[in-house]
Amino acid sequence: MSLRINDIAPDFTANSTEGQISFHDWIGDSYAILFSHPRDFTPVCTTEFGAVAQLVPEFEKRSTKVLGVSVDSVEDHGKWKADIEKVAGVPANFAIIDDTDLTVAKAYDMLPADYYLPDEGRTPQHSATVRTVFIIGPDKKVRLTMTYPMSVGRNFAEILRALDAVRKTDGVPLATPANWVPGQDVIVALALDDAAAEARYGQLDKKLPYLRFAKDPA
Repeated sequence: MSLRINDIAPDFTANSTEGQISFHDWIGDSYAILFSHPRDFTPVCTTEFGAVAQLVPEFEKRSTKVLGVSVDSVEDHGKWKADIEKVAGVPANFAIIDDTDLTVAKAYDMLPADYYLPDEGRTPQHSATVRTVFIIGPDKKVRLTMTYPMSVGRNFAEILRALDAVRKTDGVPLATPANWVPGQDVIVALALDDAAAEARYGQLDKKLPYLRFAKDPA
């Protein structure tokens, strides 16, 4: 069964470009983004890792750690980082784990159960489904997942926006509307009646009895 929202993210220990990582310990009290790739030295993935490299300061501002997964060796990852820096214009200052044995890909159900994976000569197509993003909370629960085909580059501005929305609504009676970005009005959950909502969040903009907006409590 695939991972669902609020499932505990599977723990694992793996070698990475920054040494051995025990995933839950590595997350600590932070949020985490785990994003996976079918192979090193592939064109779309190189642009994606470059985008993440450029956004590392933004993730740090949000107390969020970023961990790349690729089904190649740490040695290959080190070589690939040089290409990523060439494309991005900045160093790839985040860890990439060695998932040559597909332990993480299988634990996170990123491979079809009946798919034949050769021990040698494996191509990106064999692990094409390893194209998923997981946002994980400090409690180690899955907050959000996104899966992409090999031909479609991920929009990391959207991933950053989704992270902002997850953090904004985590543990509070709020939701975000379509296309929300930080600073825009948020939706107050129906768990609060009008009086309780106004006492907590100020004046409401009531579009419908079940759709009530409040100013973003930044």
